[in-house]
Amino acid sequence: MATATTADPAMMANPASERIAPKRLFAFIIMVFGMFMSILDIQIVSASLSEIQAGLSASLSEVSWVQTAYLIAEVIAIPLSGFLSRALGTRMLFAISAAGFTFSSLLCGFASSVEEMILWRAFQGFLGAGMIPTVFASAYTVFPRTKFHIVGPIIGLVATLAPTIGPTVGGYITDAMSWNWLFFINIVPGIGITIGVLALVDFDEPHLELLDRFDWWGLIFMAGFLGSLEYVLEEGPQYEWMQDTSVAVCVWLCGISAVAFFWRVLTAAEPIVDIRAFTNRNFGVGCVLQFCVGIGLYGLTYMYPRYLAEVRGYSALMIGETMFVSGATMFLIAPVVGRLMVLIDMRLLIAFGLVTFALGSYQMTWITRDYDFYELLMPQVLRGIGMMFAMVPTNNIALGTLAPERVKNASGLFNLMRNLGGAVGLAIINTVLNERTDLHISRLQERVTWGNATATETLTMFMQKFQGLGDAALMAMKQLSQIVHRQAVVMGYGDAFFMLTLFYLSLSLLVMLLNKPPTPMAGPGAAEPAH
Repeated sequence: MATATTADPAMMANPASERIAPKRLFAFIIMVFGMFMSILDIQIVSASLSEIQAGLSASLSEVSWVQTAYLIAEVIAIPLSGFLSRALGTRMLFAISAAGFTFSSLLCGFASSVEEMILWRAFQGFLGAGMIPTVFASAYTVFPRTKFHIVGPIIGLVATLAPTIGPTVGGYITDAMSWNWLFFINIVPGIGITIGVLALVDFDEPHLELLDRFDWWGLIFMAGFLGSLEYVLEEGPQYEWMQDTSVAVCVWLCGISAVAFFWRVLTAAEPIVDIRAFTNRNFGVGCVLQFCVGIGLYGLTYMYPRYLAEVRGYSALMIGETMFVSGATMFLIAPVVGRLMVLIDMRLLIAFGLVTFALGSYQMTWITRDYDFYELLMPQVLRGIGMMFAMVPTNNIALGTLAPERVKNASGLFNLMRNLGGAVGLAIINTVLNERTDLHISRLQERVTWGNATATETLTMFMQKFQGLGDAALMAMKQLSQIVHRQAVVMGYGDAFFMLTLFYLSLSLLVMLLNKPPTPMAGPGAAEPAH
C-alpha cells in the first residue's frame, strides 16, 4: 500500500518522528513566495493594461497580448514541470524558474515596444510556471501526512489569493509609481528566493539521465495542443469564434496536436507527461473539481473588475480596493478550513464550499447599475469562503492520497486543470456577456417607444437639459441610448451570475464520486493505494 509520506530517510527510519524540521519549513515558505509571485503576475497587469498601452503606444488588441502571451506560455510549461522536477530535482528546477522569472521581469520593465513586452512576458510565464506545481508536489511529499492540514491551506490560500488580489496590487503600484514597477517589484524578492532555494532546499535528488530520453516530439505536440487551445479560448469570444480565420486555424491545429499528443504520451518510453495518474479516482475527480474551481476563481476575478470599470467607472485603484474583500476573507478563513479538515469529512467541506460560492453568485443575479462596495460586500465574502472550502480539501484529496513517486507529475496536471478551467470560464463568460447584452439591447429598444410614458418623459427631460447646446433632440437620443446600453450590460452580468449559480450548485453533487479520504491526522500508513 502506497503511503503519502516523504522519502526523507530520517522520517522513513522513524515514522513516529513527525516533527517538521525548521530548515525544511523555511525552505518551503520561500518556495511558496515564489509560487505567489508567479500566480500574482497573471492578474497584476489586468487593472493597468490601459497605462501599459499608453506607455508602449500599442493598440487595444496588441496590449491584450501582454496577458495572453503569459497565459499561453504558462499553460505549456506547467505540465512539463513534472518531468523536469524528476530530472533536475526540486532545488535546481525551482532555482532556474525563479532566476528566469526574475530576469524576464527586469526585461519586461525595460521594454520599449509592445512586441518586446509580449516576448518577455511569454518568457516570464514559461520560466515562472515551474514554481507552481513544484510547490504543490513538495507540500505532499516532503511533509508527513499529519501535517497536511497545515501545509494544505498555505498553498490553497496562495493559489486563490494571488489572482484575487492581483488587480489590487497592480492598481496600487501603478497609481503610486508607474506600470514599469509592476515588473521591477519582482526583482529583489526573486533574487532572494533563488538564493534561498539554492541554499536550503534538499528535498530530493536529480536524475539527470532522464534528460537523455527527453521527448522533444511530445513537447512540440503539447505546445501545439495547449498553446492553440489557450489562444482559441482567449480570442474566440471577441472574434465570434470560427468566423475569424486565425481562431479557425488554431482550432484545427489544436485538434490535430491533441491527437498527436495523446498518441505520443501513451506510446513513448518516457512520456513528457504521464497521464496514468487519472486512473486514480480521487485524482481524476479532483482534477474535474479543480478545473471547475478555476472557472469561478478566474471568472469572478475578471467579472467584478470589468463591471466596476464598465458600469461604475472605477479607476484601477478603486477596483483594487473593492476586490480586496475576497482576498481578506480567504486569508482569514484558511486556518479555519485547515482545522475543519481534521474534524470533518473533506467531501462535505468541498460540497459546502461549492454551495457557498453558488450562494454568493446568486446574490449577484439581482445586480443593478447602482451596486457599489456595500452591495458587493457579502457576495465577495461568500465567494472567498466558498473558494477556500472548495479548493483546499480538493488539493488534499487529489494529491495527498497518491504515492509519493507519482505526485510530481500529477501536480503539473492538477495545476494545469485550474488554469485551463480559468481559460474556459473566461471564454464562456465573455460569450454569455456579449450575447445576453445584445439580446437585452434589442428587447429594451423594442420597449423604448413613443407609447412608453417613462421613455418619453426621460427623453423630454434630456431635451430640456441640452437646450441651447446644439441639436438637443439628437443629444437626448444619444443619452437615452447610452442608458439602454448600460442597462442591457448590467442585465447581461445578472444572467452570467445566474449561470454560475446553477453550475456550482450542480457541481456540488460531484463530490459523491470521491472515495472517502483518510483523515489528515491518520498515521503515515493510512494513505490510499495508488490505484
